Amino acid sequence: MAFMCAAGKHRRPSRMKRGTARAASVAALTTTGVIGTLAAPALAAEPAVEQTGLTPVITIGDTVADQIDAQALAQKQAAEEAEAQRKAEEAARKKAVAEAKKAREDQEKKERAAREAERKRLNAYVAPISGSYVSTGYQSSSSLWSSGSHTGIDFHASTGTTVHAVGSGTVVEAGWGGAYGNQIVIKMNDGTYTQYGHLSSIGVSVGQSVTPGAQIGLSGATGNVTGPHLHFEARTGPEYGSDIDPVSYLRSHGVNV
Repeated sequence: MAFMCAAGKHRRPSRMKRGTARAASVAALTTTGVIGTLAAPALAAEPAVEQTGLTPVITIGDTVADQIDAQALAQKQAAEEAEAQRKAEEAARKKAVAEAKKAREDQEKKERAAREAERKRLNAYVAPISGSYVSTGYQSSSSLWSSGSHTGIDFHASTGTTVHAVGSGTVVEAGWGGAYGNQIVIKMNDGTYTQYGHLSSIGVSVGQSVTPGAQIGLSGATGNVTGPHLHFEARTGPEYGSDIDPVSYLRSHGVNV
């Protein structure tokens, strides 16, 4: 008896075999909840489970799989966009912090520069009469002075010329000074004293603080004089007889006379 085998036609792959190709990815997506919201209705339309004899296998159609892939891609893109946004916000925050720090540093630098400029100004010295010159030198001899010599220097100045404090200090005398006429004595911040004599007007009072270049009075011809000028002395103490060379004193403080 002859036996014949069927030939010529092959059976179409079963739905089980087609479904098995996506089974692993479906299982993975199921654990993330992707299929939970999208695939469940579609799965209901397919044969729910086919028994292979060993393990139940979920089968889904191509449309549902495409939808799952699209949703997974959308979730990935959303996550990437969120990460990009987070990085952008972090970069913006760091930039703002850096700019604020630089602004503080710039402001502190300006304040330090301003304090240094003010310190230099307060420590500076100027001539007591602007644009003038010494008309009578220190220790010049003459019968005009009771000591026999000049205890200061005279600056050429007409009556009413502005007289400046040569540096920072505190006024310790302001009023009539006998042969000096109207005078001002200032205790300087370095502990020395300066005197301004023969003034026509006094513009400060005892106890007042002065800074370099401040107007303290006007030159004149009061006291023992032969004409208007400013008598200027530098001293180690406030009283007569403690004089030092005014020209050397001013030059040691950077004033060219």
